[in-house]
Amino acid sequence: MQDHQDASRAMSAKPRKAWRLAAAWLAAILAHDATAQQLQIPEVIYPTLTAHAATAQGFVPKGWKLETLLKGDLDGDGRDDLVLVLHQQDPHNVVEHDGLGESPLDTNPRMLAVAFAQPAGGYALVLSNHDLITRRDDPVLDDVFEGSGGVSIGHGTLQVALHMWASAGSWGTSMTSYTFRWQHGRFELIGYDLQSYMRNSGDEEGLSINYSTGKVKRWNKPGEADPDAAKAGTHWEKLASPKRWSLDEIGDGMGFQPLPQ
Repeated sequence: MQDHQDASRAMSAKPRKAWRLAAAWLAAILAHDATAQQLQIPEVIYPTLTAHAATAQGFVPKGWKLETLLKGDLDGDGRDDLVLVLHQQDPHNVVEHDGLGESPLDTNPRMLAVAFAQPAGGYALVLSNHDLITRRDDPVLDDVFEGSGGVSIGHGTLQVALHMWASAGSWGTSMTSYTFRWQHGRFELIGYDLQSYMRNSGDEEGLSINYSTGKVKRWNKPGEADPDAAKAGTHWEKLASPKRWSLDEIGDGMGFQPLPQ
């Protein structure tokens, strides 16, 4: 009983400890080296995608490529819909520099699109978003979409995963995952998961939010060298706000704050 009380006090004393590693992402963004700060990232004028197309390729605008294509039923009508990730291929967005990190740096952005299958054939565009998948603009940060990042379809939901790994400026790594369901005429956020890891200390932390049930889970697992290694545990709480987001309302997927005040 005493051990349980001690664990509960340890968790409640730091209810937002899971944000410590999430802050490492912001630190990595803000702690650019001088050369990285001087990088001139070209502006992009995003194209308007066609409203209807017979195939997935019909939604791909000139100067972009179809990087990812998934098929699955997202609106519950029994027909396979399309999830597309489009990646611009403009050589002017490939920037050279003399600082830390990758050079040349490919800053070409991505667009996430969803098209629903139509009864008479073909597909109708229902989503076109260029904010959620973070554009790469720092040579010491990995591409958030490569490696363990990506999109998937599961149980009728659209899932997007973004990862953070820095070669300089931060020991923190993280994986941020979003789960969306088509409801109320839009893709609504029903699940958010953040898992973070500190490469120097071995500390692990996580945050999981189920917006459908209103439950929030926080957990931490200190590294073996951490003096708080015995205080690993899980803390549950109720989501305090009724605020719910659509995919288009989230903005940059690596800067989103999932717990409204």
